[in-house]
Amino acid sequence: MPTVVIASPKGGAGKSTAAVLLGTELAHAGAAVTLLDCDPNRSLTLWAGRGPLPPRVAVLSDVDEAGIVRTIKRHDLDGQIVIVDLEGVASRLVSRAISQADLVITPMRATTLDATVGVRALQLIREEEEALDRRIPHAVVFTMTRAVRSRQHSGIEASLREQGVDLIEPPLMERTAFSALFEFGGNLRTMPAQGNMTAAIGNAESFAQAVYARLAEGGA
Repeated sequence: MPTVVIASPKGGAGKSTAAVLLGTELAHAGAAVTLLDCDPNRSLTLWAGRGPLPPRVAVLSDVDEAGIVRTIKRHDLDGQIVIVDLEGVASRLVSRAISQADLVITPMRATTLDATVGVRALQLIREEEEALDRRIPHAVVFTMTRAVRSRQHSGIEASLREQGVDLIEPPLMERTAFSALFEFGGNLRTMPAQGNMTAAIGNAESFAQAVYARLAEGGA
């Protein structure tokens, strides 16, 4: 079953939020999900410790460079989805995780700085593709976006599309509920209401469905 790697060398891009939303929504839909916390900030571990884990979700912490490939292969079982939350740097651990991916997702805020730094993740993927002599499916998801898109956002999006970058729709909006997951734990359906929960759940569901569709297309 598929391995999804969440990768960006830019801190604060929303990697851990994307990982938790994707994992909990896929689990809610019936999949068994293992989240690998490879970020020194241990955001997934913090989230997992805030409350009972949702059904069908497991979190593994302290996965290092030496063990990342072995850990992915050990949990890459029938009916299982592995989601890897990586550190915000270009490292050997990141490269090794990308080499095992069925899909790499790069979260990116719609700012010039985030786009400039985020593109480095795409370069890392290309380097791994050349080394492995195989295509590694990858896509960008905009994070912390607002209902009214700025001119900067539209320009960055247009530039990425012109370069042939796959953009996941919908983007992950700037929602109180998303950040509050790391305060309360659980998922969007079990945590105390924070803002417009119906809209937050709909956004997260649609994001997970878009990711799953890409995995299905790749035959993972």
